[in-house]
Parts: sequence; structure tokens; C-alpha cells
Amino acid sequence: MSRINVLPQSVFNRIAAGEVVDRPYSVVKELVENSIDAGATDIEIRIEQGGKQLIEVSDNGSGIEKEDLPKAFMPHATSKISKTEDLDCIMTLGFRGEALASIGSVSHAVISSSARAADGSFKDGYLIRCDGGKISGVEPAAIASGTDIQVRDLFYNTPARFKFMRPDKKEETDITSFVTRFILGNPSISFRLYSDGKLTLQSYGGGLEEAVSQVYGTEALSKCFSIDAHKDGIRVWGFIGNQNYFKSNKSYQSVFLNGRYIINQTIAQAVSNAYASYVMKRQFPFYVLNVEIPSDLVDVNVHPSKEDVRFLNPNAVFGVVYKTVSAVLDGTAPAADFEITAGVVGQVKSTYGKNAPLHSNQGLSKDSQTPRLPTPDTQVRLDNLPSGYSSLQTGGIFVTGPKTSPAPVKEPGNEPLKEPSMAGAAAARPAASRPVPEGTVPEGTAPEKESENVSAPAPAAKKEKPVQEVLDYRDFEYKGNLFSTYLIFEYADTVYFIDQHAAHERLIYNALMERLARREVLSQPLLFGYVFSTNAEEARFLSSNLGLISEIGFEISEFGPNSFKVDAVPLDLQDIEIKDFIDEILSMTGELKAIKLADLLKDRIAMTACKHAIKGGWELSESEIKELFRLLGGDWGLKCPHGRPICVRLTKTDIEKMFKRIV
Repeated sequence: MSRINVLPQSVFNRIAAGEVVDRPYSVVKELVENSIDAGATDIEIRIEQGGKQLIEVSDNGSGIEKEDLPKAFMPHATSKISKTEDLDCIMTLGFRGEALASIGSVSHAVISSSARAADGSFKDGYLIRCDGGKISGVEPAAIASGTDIQVRDLFYNTPARFKFMRPDKKEETDITSFVTRFILGNPSISFRLYSDGKLTLQSYGGGLEEAVSQVYGTEALSKCFSIDAHKDGIRVWGFIGNQNYFKSNKSYQSVFLNGRYIINQTIAQAVSNAYASYVMKRQFPFYVLNVEIPSDLVDVNVHPSKEDVRFLNPNAVFGVVYKTVSAVLDGTAPAADFEITAGVVGQVKSTYGKNAPLHSNQGLSKDSQTPRLPTPDTQVRLDNLPSGYSSLQTGGIFVTGPKTSPAPVKEPGNEPLKEPSMAGAAAARPAASRPVPEGTVPEGTAPEKESENVSAPAPAAKKEKPVQEVLDYRDFEYKGNLFSTYLIFEYADTVYFIDQHAAHERLIYNALMERLARREVLSQPLLFGYVFSTNAEEARFLSSNLGLISEIGFEISEFGPNSFKVDAVPLDLQDIEIKDFIDEILSMTGELKAIKLADLLKDRIAMTACKHAIKGGWELSESEIKELFRLLGGDWGLKCPHGRPICVRLTKTDIEKMFKRIV
């Protein structure tokens, strides 16, 4: 039987590091939380190679006394709590005493600190080192105030953990995302983040409005309500997007509980329910919410990384958050309960009278229109069609199709279509020179006698799957149209009704999709480039896919930190809504699946095809009907891009049953 071993400190510190310190961003998180708990008002973070080579956090907090420095890297050593009862009322971000010991066990770490004296001045500075868990003695250090912690070569002695770290840019993005949370959750503290010597993020400690502006831009504030509500001992305050301001993913949602950033399902569901009647599919509300609740009514010691909490009364928290947000959005909150500011930027904060109703759309600014190219009128003419098409001009209208004929069949030349006849159904015509696939007989069509041009169909054979019916369009006889929309053709004892719009729409759609697959696309420059902002995670995702997006005709480039510019769009999709397209791409942020170009543009290509196709109710000339019918190539199984059939057929038998000629 195996013996029970008491693990040495060096081993259990590394085990703890696996839970507390899994990647560079978690080191930054633990060190910044310590700075905040120390009362710092100015925090500077420096990283190199995504934090793998260096993470340094400096602050102007209260510092660490010389005699306490040797304890800093010891496990379960903390200044936040001292007895069991303290766990029931935690007011600090850190409290377990695991972070520094875990960090020191998997890196080369140095703590330099100058402690604050009772009179407010700072004492002499000292430092201590920890190399892979081995702690040095205390040495003098040249530091004027506060604390500076350097962490180098993270996971240098744990290669199994090191090889699972992500690329530098990804690690940098995750660190940036966490620092933005610190900025939003601690708006009275100034932050600076440097990556490889470059300042990438900064705030000035001027309050939440300034913090949101620094992280998301002033435009975001103009589309938000500022809220501050007190109910049942719970305070909910911050900013929520208005009824028209949504994002394509959840990375613009932040919740802070007593200053701690959390991901909590109770609060998230409450906000989601409040927005339910306003939000559309694949859209997510924007919010930065602070929830303050007595510390004895919440347990923050339920998650290894302290990202979630447990409420003593979750229903009460849900109710307060839901009622606060929904009341603001629905416009029913009296001033006695809530203080609301709409359109906060550049406007005077307004408080409503005691019995005055709140109009939730007061002060809202309309979303700026997405730049669009001038588009020609909707007539189906050559200059308003996707490039790469041949056309037949008849009567001033262009009916278009792919340059390549859909099937290698004999051109019918300029012979006119037969005029509609009222004398009844024409006699059965010979089968096509391009025969029906073997084993397939058109429904309601009897096998015909052999002729010198065609042999009779072979006996039906057992097939694994049905074969699509394809008939030779040259053996069809035009019989007229219904409602200037449905073209009527007769073949043998079957009549075919073709939806002219659906048929033309499908032809255009197929050609556009084929060109996309071949990457044969041209770009149309925009008169004014479309500039948009992202957060750090979206910027990394977009940057890694710029080449792919460019392949489909978009000219898009970086335009400053977390900002991009679109200078050209695909010529075939020149009237595309750029904002909607970008939002759909950004909605994939954080997903593991790769972008598929065809899936991404399928709906937009379908809309383009629909817009440029001939419409129902349009009178077409016989030559136009002939060209459209020829381009279909007898493929009646097609559907329009939206799923509607292009053709419906009735046999003579079907019609005779309608008139009770046969039973």
C-alpha cells in the first residue's frame, strides 16, 4: 500500500500555481488586485512578449514593511484577513495569500517596496527575490514610494505549462481585456499599460464616465443611460446602452460587485430579460454595471479565480437589477427611485420631478448611418448589375446571366418562340437531344415512340438517390403568363409555371457564389472610408483574419489602436450594409471555428441577387422570356436563395382531375 506523503512547500506551491496562475493575464490580475487593496491611486503595468518575458506592476500604494518582505512569498501569508470570521465579511479583492507564493514558484520574481509611514512620508526601500520558489534575503532598493513587482520568465521551470501558453499577441490581448475591466471597475484610479515599450491603454482616474470614454470612446456614452438606483439595501449604478445600442458579442458587458469584476449568471440573466423586447437575434446589450451589496450577504470565496460569487438571496439581486434596467428602458421609473441621465456626453444631467414620467428615449442620439455607395435606380439595366455578366438587350431591359452557358447545348439562334395558342394543348413533342437521365421519366409523361433523333428511355433502374429532372428547354412551347409574374410553358402533357423573379434571382445568386469561390472579385472604393472601433479582443480577432476578409473584395486595414478602416467593398456587393457585415464578423470573436466566406456572405449575396433580379409584375418581351428560359437550361428543381421553388408543374391528369373528367 502506498504511503501518505507530506508534500514539501516547493511542490504544493507549484500545484497551487496551476489553479491561481494559469497564464500571464492571471499574474497581472493578482498583482493589480494587490495594488488596489494597498490603496494605490496610480498603477502602471508593463509587459513584454505577451507577459511571457516580463510582467511588471508599479503602484503608489501603502507599500510593504521591511520586516514583512520575507513573508510575501510564503504560502497563505496575507494582510487582508487574520481570523476565520473575516471570511464572512471580505472587503478586499485578494484574501487567500496564495498569489505571490504561486507566482514566485514558477518565475524569477522581485518585490521592491517603500512602506508609508504614519505621517504620510515613505520609508527607505527594500527588495526581496524569489527564483522558482527559492527566497533570497532582504536588500536595499532604490524605490521612492509604493511597490514594484517584476515577474520574469514565467513558467521557465514548468515546461508542460509553458508550452500551452498562447501566441504573444493573444496573451497581450487577454491582459489588455483584464486591464480594461480594472479601469471600469476602479474609475478613481489612473492606469497605464505598456506592451513592449508602447503605451496601449491609459486612464486618468476621473470617474466612471471618463473611464468608459477611455475604454469605449465618447460615442458609446452618447448612446447610454447613466443609472443609479437604491432598493432593498442594494445599489445598482453605471451605464446601460439605450434601446438601439447593441453589440455583436458579450465582450462589452461588465459587472462589478463591490468593486470586483465578476461573471455571474443571476445578474446577466436579469439584464438580458430586461432587454428581451428590444434586442434582436445575435445582438447583445452594452452595459457597465456596479452592484453594491452588504458583504455579509455575498460569498466571494466560491471560485478558484474569484470570478463568480454566491448571493444569500439571489432572487432579491435579480429583482433589483431587472427592475432597474427594465424601468429605465421602458420609461416607467419615477425619480423617487432612480436618477437617470440620457445622452450623458455634453448634456446637463437631468433629474425628473417626483410624479413626472420618465421618457426613456429622451436625449437619445440616432446611430450614425453606415456609409453607402450611391446606387443606380432599381431598373434591371446593365450599369446596375454585378460585373461579369453577358446580357441581351431587348426593349430597353437587360435580362442577364452568367457568361458561361449552363449546359453545352445547341444554340437556338434567333428563331422566334411560338405564339401562345388558344386551341388547346399541343401534340406531344419529341424528347430532347440531351436525354433525360437514365431511369428518370418526367411525372405525368408517357414514354414516346422511338424516332431517328432519340431513343426511348431505358427501363427504370434502382437508384441510391433521386436524379434531378433536367429537360431540354428547346422542346418547350411558350403559352403566355399569369399576372406578369408566372411564365407558362407546355411540354408533352405537362404544363410548367415559372416564377420569373425567383428564376432570375437564382441565376444571379449562382453566378455570384461561383465567382466568390474562385476569388474572382473586384473592389469598389468608398468615397469616404468607414472607420469603426473595437475592444482589444475583437481587434486581435479581426487582425488575424484581415487577409481572409480581403480575399472577398474588402479593403480593410488597422487605423490606430483597436480601430479599423474599410476603404473598399466588393463590387458585386457595393450596396452592402458595412456595419452589419462587420458586426457579424465580430460576433464570431472568441469562437474556435474558422470564418467561412460562403456562409458569411450567403445572406448578403442572396439579397443582392433579389435586388437585381427582374420583379414580379414586370412585363417581359418574348425575347427576354426566351433568354431567361434558355439560361435556366431546363433545371426545374432549382429554388431561389430564400428557398422558394422557381417552377411548379401540373400534368394533364392533374388538371382533368380538377375538372372531374377523371376520378
